Amino acid sequence: MRHGRYGKKIGRTSSHRIAMLRNMVTSFIRHEKVRTTDVKAKELRIVAEKMIGLGKKGDLHARRQASAVVRDRAMVKKLFEQLSLRFKDRAGGYTRIVKTGYRNGDNAPLSVIEFLPGEEKKGKAKKQAAEKETKEVKEAAEK
Repeated sequence: MRHGRYGKKIGRTSSHRIAMLRNMVTSFIRHEKVRTTDVKAKELRIVAEKMIGLGKKGDLHARRQASAVVRDRAMVKKLFEQLSLRFKDRAGGYTRIVKTGYRNGDNAPLSVIEFLPGEEKKGKAKKQAAEKETKEVKEAAEK
């Protein structure tokens, strides 16, 4: 029975699967977008969201836990200094999976997994819209 167990086997041994997910999450943090199969993207999402949660905690223990998974120190630094700030107001759901078609060789379904844009980008757009609106109001008042 599978009680309490999560994740797919993806046709690999446990050591190969863990190593693959560690490599993928490191690349995902580096590039913020990865193109892979649907099943791998869904498994990567689990690990990546845990890493963002650790980044949001921000203490030494969380940094050490993230370092045990992420293979590059610079990416751990990026995780704790950039990505955790981007998602500080979001409770979860930091990634998006977009299905992109099928691979030519074996017809495997492909997806792109990417981080969602942060709140600062939305805030910037709202700020620009507010500035534009106030500018229009001033112009209308001058007429």
